[in-house]
Amino acid sequence: MHKPPKTNKNLRHIRRRRLARSLIAVLGLAASGAIAGVAAVIGAYYFVEPGLPKAETIRDIPLQIPLRIFSRDGYLISEIGERRRILVTFEDLPPHVVHAFIAAEDRRFFEHPGIDYQGIVRSFARLLRSGEISGGGSTLTQQLARDYFLTREQLFTRKLREAFLAYKIEQEFSKEQIMALFLNKMFFGQRAYGVAAAAQVYFNKNLRDVNAAEAATLAGVLPAPSRYNPVYSAANAEMRRGYVLGRMHDIGHIDDAAYADAMAFPMESRLHGAAVELNAPFVAEMVRSDMLKRYGEDTYTAGYQVVTALDSRLQTAANYALRNGLLEFTRRRGYRGPAMTIELSDEVLASPFEQWPIEIRELLEQYAPGGLSVALVTDLSENNSATVLLGGGIKATLPWSGIAWAKAFIDRETTGPAPEAVTDVLSVGDLIYVMPTTSGSWALAQVPEAQGAVVAIDPYDGAVGALTGGFDFTMSKFNRARQAYRQPGSSFKPFIYSAALENGNTPATIILDAPVVINSSELEAVWRPINYSGRFYGPTRMREALVRSMNLVSVRLLLFNTGIGNAVRHIEKFGFGDAALPRNGSLALGGGAASPLDMAQGYAIIANGGHAIKPYVIDAIYGPEGETLYRNEPAIVCDRCVAEETGDRSGNRTGPEMSLDAMADVALNYRPDANTAPELFKDVITAPQTLSPQNMFLVQDMMRDVVRRGTGRRAMALGRNDLSGKTGTSNDRRDAWFGGFNADLASIVWVGYDDDRPLGPGEEGSRTALPIWVEFSRIALAGLPENQMPMPEGIVSVLIDRETGCPARSGQRNVVFEVFRAGNVPECEFVEELPGIFNDASGIDAPPEEEGEENGEESEPLF
Repeated sequence: MHKPPKTNKNLRHIRRRRLARSLIAVLGLAASGAIAGVAAVIGAYYFVEPGLPKAETIRDIPLQIPLRIFSRDGYLISEIGERRRILVTFEDLPPHVVHAFIAAEDRRFFEHPGIDYQGIVRSFARLLRSGEISGGGSTLTQQLARDYFLTREQLFTRKLREAFLAYKIEQEFSKEQIMALFLNKMFFGQRAYGVAAAAQVYFNKNLRDVNAAEAATLAGVLPAPSRYNPVYSAANAEMRRGYVLGRMHDIGHIDDAAYADAMAFPMESRLHGAAVELNAPFVAEMVRSDMLKRYGEDTYTAGYQVVTALDSRLQTAANYALRNGLLEFTRRRGYRGPAMTIELSDEVLASPFEQWPIEIRELLEQYAPGGLSVALVTDLSENNSATVLLGGGIKATLPWSGIAWAKAFIDRETTGPAPEAVTDVLSVGDLIYVMPTTSGSWALAQVPEAQGAVVAIDPYDGAVGALTGGFDFTMSKFNRARQAYRQPGSSFKPFIYSAALENGNTPATIILDAPVVINSSELEAVWRPINYSGRFYGPTRMREALVRSMNLVSVRLLLFNTGIGNAVRHIEKFGFGDAALPRNGSLALGGGAASPLDMAQGYAIIANGGHAIKPYVIDAIYGPEGETLYRNEPAIVCDRCVAEETGDRSGNRTGPEMSLDAMADVALNYRPDANTAPELFKDVITAPQTLSPQNMFLVQDMMRDVVRRGTGRRAMALGRNDLSGKTGTSNDRRDAWFGGFNADLASIVWVGYDDDRPLGPGEEGSRTALPIWVEFSRIALAGLPENQMPMPEGIVSVLIDRETGCPARSGQRNVVFEVFRAGNVPECEFVEELPGIFNDASGIDAPPEEEGEENGEESEPLF
């Protein structure tokens, strides 16, 4: 039988049935696939979930944050640690920084729930094509999860864990918190962790100051920090920056003009250090060493913040004064010649600097110590000036006034004649050091071979307000302020004189300035100390002997009027150890060994009236969250506190009530101490009175005469009358010292060679160290009122005979006022002398008034 022919109607019906069956099959497959997919996702989640950390634990994971050290007034001194990191909040992030990272890493960051399906599809497609798990496609949240909790292994299970953990993080944190966590955590190359540290490392800027081009550079670094950072390759960094800026432009974060400006912005390829605000590397190293003892290796990673006792104004003054003083000293010792000489052809000299050989350009960019600059001599003029090139090809001129000092160095004792022309000093091709001058020009310079130290201490509590231990920490990390134990020479004499006063002597005691010969197995077979001038002055009052720094008087005062044992026991109260206190006659001339910090402590105790204070550098230590971990509680000088505790109210001072306007005028500069406002210091530890205030007053008063008319009179250039001080020069001029103080500040300067060789002819404390002290004090004491220890009870002023030290008789001439302890005024028998029948010139042979040694220089111990 023949089947009936199919009509069009039947055909359409058949097709509909087939289509329905196909659709049902597809839908079934899709449903099955969806169910399988959901089941797979759920199964995968339960497979990896037991090993997933809790997202909230991110809050408890400490980031490695370096140790940061600050001055007392808040200036950053140093940042120490392998990882440089500065934490920021989302509010600290400029909008264009956020936009740059979104454009570069995750444009849908504020839309997806931590997982971007488009990125997953792309990664899955790559998996099908290559058969390998590849990077890419990860959101910012996934990258954060990986860096906090996971490894970088390209495994499928790791990708699953990363995705699920990212989702959990999104449930726990806001988008703003995640962005801040991400930008604080990520590595940007060159030891920079976090975007704020990277901004400092690459651009020497705070994050708030970076522009769109710099933000794009930072965002472009992340995929390969070691390859894309601008220090490693400016070309690579510029390529990546262009990519990020293009993405920012496409998304609409920057317009056409901003895009063009950012693309044209020059790429900086330079590594910057931490944004140090105060140069105090020797103090920073002292703090680092102390912190390492306290906290071990966590010192470098736990985010500790240390506040030191340094005052930024004093520290800046110490840096400036020491460097200038050492540069001036090295000028006097002669010019040692260029660092090197380079052969410069006419072709090179005529070409643009950018075309010069790279090795020459790099020489000009090398580090120059002590604030100097490297320069290359390119031309010498008939007017005796020199043309030089500085770093970056900058031209400068050295006038003859900046060159004329350069006598040729022969040895440390000798220089050649003064140069007559620039050609006597420089040649084209010389690589030299130069320094800026106050007139705005440049001068020839050289790195000093001598070193020095400056220490300043607050006499009231021992706070080290300034400390610098050398010309340049980069050259030598040896801290001479603390680690160099040198002979203090005559700067030690105030302690000898204090011991003498304590053992019955007075400033008017007469000591014979005459030769001393002593047999000593500890010194030499026969020890013969001499005065600096080589002369002998006969009977001399103690005050005059200190003013003129007379060695023989000091030796006799120690050996015959005080006793070595008595002196040692007394001087120990100033904080000196055994190294500074040899048990022989050299003690009188500072023949022991003391550091500048030791000497500063001793002078501070004189300045505060005899209270035992101890120097300290660390004021407080804080944890990463700002919690206080340690607070220094130094013993402070507070005579009124002690008086109130004992019920003695005689020291209380009251003044007129101040108006509100008057209070406002003084509020910013008001710095009360324990003596002026004891009610603010009720619960503090008071420094014990270990030396009598009367003794200290007498020593201070004699030392004021050293400044007014003795070997320290150059300090009178400061125009102050409250300064006491003492110069010091050790054997063969190996060490030059000056220490000085008023009631607010005690400071010490030391200059010498590390190899202990002589400084050279004429280099004594008054010429070498004192000018540095004067320059430091000019800045340190600027604007401060005069302040010296008031005369304590138990001191009397008496008119005495200049020659005998005895109380003057009525109508007597050649007299002077002297101060004594009450009950210790000398009692003298007066004998009327009749003119000798064979001596018509009576009185002519009396010793003349001594006004200080020749040239203002002081005595030194020679033995």
